[in-house]
Amino acid sequence: MSADVTEQQSDDDKQRSRDLSLRSTQPPTQAPGYEAQRLLGTGAYGEVWVGLDQNTGRRVAIKFYAHRRSVDWSLLSREVEKLVFLSADRYVVQLLDVGWDADPPYYVMEYIENGSLDEMLRREGTLGITDAVDLWKEICTGLAHAHGKGVLHCDLKPANILLDADNRPRLADFGQSRLSHEQRPALGTLFYMAPEQADLQAVPDVRWDVYAMGAILYCLLVGLPPHRNDDSVSHIDTAGDLADRLARYRRLITTAPLPTEHRRVTGMDRALAEIIDRCLAPHPQDRFANIQEVLDALTAREKSRSRRPMLVLGFAGPLILLSAMTLFGFRGYEQALRDTEEMARSRAVDNNDFAAQLAAEKVTVKIANYFDICRQEANREELHAHLAPVLQQSMWLPKLNNPQVTDADLNEARPKFLNEKVRSDLNEYLDKRFRAYQAAAEKDARAPKFASMFVTDAFGTQLAVVFDEDAVSRSIGKNVAHRSYFSGDAVELPEFPRASPNAKHIEQTNLSSVFQSSSTQRWKVAVSTPLLDNDKKFIGVLVLTVNLSDLELVASQKQAGEEKIVEVDHFPVLIDGRKGESAGTVLHHPLYDLLRHDKVRLPADVFARRVPGEIMRGEAVPGTERGTYHDPLGDHPLGKEKGFDRPWIGVAAPVKLPDASQAESGLIVLMQEDYRFVIGPVQQLGNRLLREALIALASIVVLSIGLWWFVIRQFREQRPSIRSSSSGSTQSTPLQDVQTLAQTLRNRRK
Repeated sequence: MSADVTEQQSDDDKQRSRDLSLRSTQPPTQAPGYEAQRLLGTGAYGEVWVGLDQNTGRRVAIKFYAHRRSVDWSLLSREVEKLVFLSADRYVVQLLDVGWDADPPYYVMEYIENGSLDEMLRREGTLGITDAVDLWKEICTGLAHAHGKGVLHCDLKPANILLDADNRPRLADFGQSRLSHEQRPALGTLFYMAPEQADLQAVPDVRWDVYAMGAILYCLLVGLPPHRNDDSVSHIDTAGDLADRLARYRRLITTAPLPTEHRRVTGMDRALAEIIDRCLAPHPQDRFANIQEVLDALTAREKSRSRRPMLVLGFAGPLILLSAMTLFGFRGYEQALRDTEEMARSRAVDNNDFAAQLAAEKVTVKIANYFDICRQEANREELHAHLAPVLQQSMWLPKLNNPQVTDADLNEARPKFLNEKVRSDLNEYLDKRFRAYQAAAEKDARAPKFASMFVTDAFGTQLAVVFDEDAVSRSIGKNVAHRSYFSGDAVELPEFPRASPNAKHIEQTNLSSVFQSSSTQRWKVAVSTPLLDNDKKFIGVLVLTVNLSDLELVASQKQAGEEKIVEVDHFPVLIDGRKGESAGTVLHHPLYDLLRHDKVRLPADVFARRVPGEIMRGEAVPGTERGTYHDPLGDHPLGKEKGFDRPWIGVAAPVKLPDASQAESGLIVLMQEDYRFVIGPVQQLGNRLLREALIALASIVVLSIGLWWFVIRQFREQRPSIRSSSSGSTQSTPLQDVQTLAQTLRNRRK
């Protein structure tokens, strides 16, 4: 920056510099009343000394115009004239005295002890944005005062700005300054001088000082004036004469891209960068019209920055409020959804509890009906009329009931017994009765339907049997005293090798334990009642077997004479609730019907699945709420294929026996409902509310963004674009196009 030297209109600068270096340390002359103490610096037309006012003891600066042979003596009078104009301005170095008649002439100014801005920059380096802008604004204010009095500085640079004791700037060196009405050219300093100013025919323009102010702020932030580098300095210095140097400078400024180093300064904002860009615009028409516009732009920037916290608060406040409302609203929505789902689940559990109890009662009624039918059939005289000959006249039955009989005798006796007429007559009677019930069931789906009907004697030997399907009985003549429908035990006993006269038998109508048909794979239960003769002596057992799939809880899903696939979202399931290995066995399930409908034989591992004991007891499975149920058949591949691997609501109710004891029968009805079906309406409502909330939230956000865009657009100034010229020519601003501060103020009043 020390190389920023004002361009001159003569060619003997180097000679004068050499002369200055050889001069003594004595001032060119003595200024009356002042004592010159030390040389402060030299300029194009003389020297500046630090002196002492002998009257007041005040330190002063004395400028001697010592180069008589090359000095235009009007220069002194012009500079003094400008200082007189600005004598009352605190932003300008004040004129104290003038030695017109001295040889050489001089004038005395106040001494600014902190030196120049150039020295401070070389000493301390670049300034931060805040300090630089504050200092620059004061310089602009001082320059605006000068422009207001019609004075254009025309040679602004850091070396011509002095810093007082408070480090506040003072404008100095008005040697190149012009009044606003003057048309004589004035050269400034390279890289601080506007490109159109670098012309010996240029007319002074207030926008020259605007450019120089932009270069000063750029230098405060970057450390060098714009466009200055080794290549540009070398290119200008190799010019032959002053006119060529000025032409090269003009071409350099007007053809080079706009400087951008200032935009990379830490903390630089867009508004300040654009102010610098407009000040440094190569075309004067693109610059601020005068320094007051620069100050207005700074004021607008400061207002914008002062509004920024409120704008940020105004934007962030509603955003934070909206976020908080969204957060708490979403939490409330989730909690309300959970509460509503729990309410729906609880209501579904209660409803299914009632439905399970109702279904269990219907099964009890159905069993009671089977009990009545079984008793009625056992008391029919026609049955006893056909049974008595078998018990009394059969030749082979005694051998079958002989505990000492050999296997060979048994194998011989059974076919003989099967073909005996008295036994065949009993079988025909049973078949007639059985077909009568079948015919009634075909007409009315609610009529009782049996899987088989058979009779045993007092030893437990099966005498006659009929089935609902065409089948050859292989059990006639065999002993079934170990079966629960004969013994009345809760579980099946081990098979007896021979008939026993002391075999345990039922004494009243009984519901057997469940058993599975090997041919149809269906689970069955038997209703049995004792047969007594006229003397009330036990003579045998009448047994009616029932497919559990034909009980009312499932039969209600069928039409007479045809199969109907049950609904798989809400259905009853029959479970074996008796103690033992079979506890929890699924006796009937819609999956069984679906697979039979598809003619798929059920694999054995399907029947190995068990319902948890907690579900059968009406308790909650550990880790779940009461009623939450996982269908064990849903884990099987066939169950997954049919869609049973989903969460369910499951509530169980025991089936009671139709007698005075109201004891549990060992059967359990589990009412099963799809959990998604239960909470589906709740989730649909929740999704609809969430969708509406998101639409409302999006609308608020879009509306807020639109409003803020409008507000920001209103606060943002429309900044003119800055042209970059590829031409090396510039045009001087005509006199009538020059705007001073006074003219700007008059225009504003209009």
